[in-house]
Amino acid sequence: NLSNFYLPLRPIMKYINEINKRKTFAIISHPDAGKTTLTEKFLLFGGAIQTAGAVKSNKIKKHATSDFMEIERQRGISVATSVMTFEYKGFLINLLDTPGHKDFAEDTYRTLTAVDSVVLVVDSVNGVEEQTRRLMEVISMRNTPVFVFVNKMDRDGKNRFDLLEEIEKELKIQLHAMTVPINSGKDFKGVYDLHEKSLVLFTAGTKANDEDVIKINDLNDPVLDSKIGEKDANVLREDVELIDGVYGELNIDDYLSGKTAPVFFGSAVNNFGVKEMLDTFIRIAPTPRPRHTTIRDVKPEEDKFSGFIFKIHANLDPKHRDRIAFLRVCSGKFERNTFYNHVRLEKDVRFNNPYSFLARQKDVIEEAYPGDVVGLFDTGNFKIGDTLTEGENYFFTGIPSFSPEIFKEVVNKDPMKTKQLEKGLMQLTDEGVAQLFTQFGGNKKIIGCVGELQFEVIQYRLLQEYGASVQMNSLPFYKACWLTSNDPKKLDDFVKYKQANIAEDKDGHLVYLAQSEWFLNTERTNNPDIEFHFTSEIHK
Repeated sequence: NLSNFYLPLRPIMKYINEINKRKTFAIISHPDAGKTTLTEKFLLFGGAIQTAGAVKSNKIKKHATSDFMEIERQRGISVATSVMTFEYKGFLINLLDTPGHKDFAEDTYRTLTAVDSVVLVVDSVNGVEEQTRRLMEVISMRNTPVFVFVNKMDRDGKNRFDLLEEIEKELKIQLHAMTVPINSGKDFKGVYDLHEKSLVLFTAGTKANDEDVIKINDLNDPVLDSKIGEKDANVLREDVELIDGVYGELNIDDYLSGKTAPVFFGSAVNNFGVKEMLDTFIRIAPTPRPRHTTIRDVKPEEDKFSGFIFKIHANLDPKHRDRIAFLRVCSGKFERNTFYNHVRLEKDVRFNNPYSFLARQKDVIEEAYPGDVVGLFDTGNFKIGDTLTEGENYFFTGIPSFSPEIFKEVVNKDPMKTKQLEKGLMQLTDEGVAQLFTQFGGNKKIIGCVGELQFEVIQYRLLQEYGASVQMNSLPFYKACWLTSNDPKKLDDFVKYKQANIAEDKDGHLVYLAQSEWFLNTERTNNPDIEFHFTSEIHK
C-alpha cells in the first residue's frame, strides 16, 4: 500500500503547497539586449505594475525600482541586482534582475546562486556576446535550467537558423525551439507556437492580444495562407517540419537538468512572444530545489527554516544609513520576530521588519517560504554567504568570491576622515562590490575589482555616503590567488620571501598578488606544496 510508504514524510510536507507555488529565476543578458524591457513586461502580466516604462521612469515606489542608486540613474545601467515578486496564474514568481554591465559580473554570478532557473535574453541583431558566454559558464557549472528568449525579432538581424546554431556552438548548450518566427525585421509577421499549435500574429507598435492568436492544428489549413501569405506559409511549413524532425517534443527532464534550453522568439518592447514564454515557464520551470551545505543537502520541504545571504546593499536611503541583506529562503518557513541561528557569528538574531519586494501586499511580511527572497535590515551583522538556520550549524556552499582583475591602492585625501574611510571600505566590500586586501605586514589598502566602473562607484559612494575623499592609484597586479598548503612551514617561507606580493583579505586569509601570468605560473611550478585558488568560498 503506497499510502503507508509515504507516511513518514507527511509531517515534513506541511509547506509543500507553498513550495509548489513558487518559481525563482534570474533574467540575464549582455547590456542592451532588452533585459529591463522584458522584466517590465513580466511585471505587467503579473499586475505588479500598471504602465510600461514604469521600471525605467521610477514610477514604482523608490525601493522597488530597477536602478537603486544615484550613480546608476546617471549612467542608465543597472548596477545593483533587484528583486521583484509578482503573481501569475496562481504562481508566486520571484524575479531577480541582474546588472548586464560586465564590470558587475560578480554580483550577477552570486545572484545565480540564489535562483532555481534562468532566462537568458539574446539580441537577434548581435547574437551571442562576450558577457553572455561568461554568464553561461557559471550557469553550466551548476546545471541551472535555462530558457532562451531571442529578442528584437522586429529588427533586421541574423537568420533564425544561423542564430540557433551560433547560440548552441558559443554557449555549449542544446536548444529546443518552442516557437518558430515568421521572417524578421520589417517583414516580421509573428511566431508559430509548436506546443500550443497556434499562430500568433505581430503588428508593430501594438500589444499582442487574444484576437491575434489563431489555433492551427494542421499547418496545411488554407487559413495559414490567408493570414500570412502563401510564400511565408510555405516557408513556415518547411521550418516546422525541419524543427519537429530534429527536436520532436521537449523532454522536460533534459531542460530541468540543464542539458536543453527551450527557445522563444519575440520582441520585448512590443510585448510580443513574452506571454508564450511566461506560460511555458510556469508550466515547466523548477520549483525550489535542494541546496548543498558543508554537511548535507538541505531539501526545501524540510520542517526547519534555513537560508543564506547572497547580496547586501548599503544605504538604499542615504538619509537613513540602512543596509539591506537579501536572504534566499532554502527550507522551512521564515517568520517575522523569530530568533534564528546566525551560524558564523554563533548568535541568535531576529527581524522586526523583514520585507518583500514590489509585492502587492504591504511591504513588511509575516512569513516567507523556500524560493522567496526576503529583505532584512542589517546593522552590520551580515556578510555575503552568511547562513541562518533554526539551530543547525552548517554553511550553504557554492557562493564564490572571484579573483579580481584590476587592483588599485586607496589613498586617503583627508586624514581627519580616516575612521569614516575604514568604515566605508568595510561596508562597501561587505556588499561584494569589490574585494579589500591589506598589504601583508603593512596597512596599505588595496581594492580588487572585476571592472573599472566599480572603482568609480566606490569612490563616489565613499564621498557621498561616508564623507571620505580618496584617490585610487593603479597597481601592476594581474590576479589575486588565495593560498593554502598542508605544509605550514613552506607557506610561511613563501610569505616571507614574497612579502611585496602578499596581502590578506578581509577575513585574514593569505592572498598572492601576481604581476603577470608568467610570474603566477613560475610560482606555481616552484612551489608544488602550495595551492593557488582563483575563487574563495566566502564563508570560510
